[in-house]
Amino acid sequence: MLASDKPSILDRFRKKVDPKELVRKWQADIRKEERGLERTIRDLQRDSKNAAKQVAVAAKRGDMASARTLAKEIVHTKKAVGRLYVNKANLVAMNAQLTEQLGLVKVAGTLQQSTQVTTLVNNLMRAPELQQTVVQMQKEMMKAGIISEMMDDAMEDNSEELEEETEAEIDKVLLDVAGATMAELAGAAAPKAQKAAQAAPAEADAEDEALQARLDAVRS
Repeated sequence: MLASDKPSILDRFRKKVDPKELVRKWQADIRKEERGLERTIRDLQRDSKNAAKQVAVAAKRGDMASARTLAKEIVHTKKAVGRLYVNKANLVAMNAQLTEQLGLVKVAGTLQQSTQVTTLVNNLMRAPELQQTVVQMQKEMMKAGIISEMMDDAMEDNSEELEEETEAEIDKVLLDVAGATMAELAGAAAPKAQKAAQAAPAEADAEDEALQARLDAVRS
């Protein structure tokens, strides 16, 4: 045996990590992140409700530019909430996989490599709000032998961008929140537009008559 292969004094006294303790630590971290996501989701949903009220107020005063800007914020928030729900689902699935690992530890005495856990860690690495916890978990899991190297270059794109809001989605929010008000405004504007359209030919006739009078004066 080479000298470098011999266990050091520190290795002899270093306490071996209990795999069950490791799994329970990861599960505690996961539950903490789940609670954090739930709080964020509630905050975003509350903000969305407040924005919807402001859309209705802006529409009533005829400020459709502000109403549209607020509707865009609602669409953006809806997409963010959807992404957070996906992250939460991945955390729940990860917790379930770790529970299976606890069962394997009782039978085999060690943790087993899992492609499912590797995939879930890979997906969660893309969530900026979870990255700090997941990076640490990834290092510990690789050391424990549960996961292999990342399946793709997930770390290259840490900030997943929300899809650009479409005009159709914004229009739908406006109709859902302030459709009745917009219809009332359109109904009130119709008679004015009709009067203006009726007045236009009369003004044109008056201008024609004035021009004809000037021509007659020149001819005479």
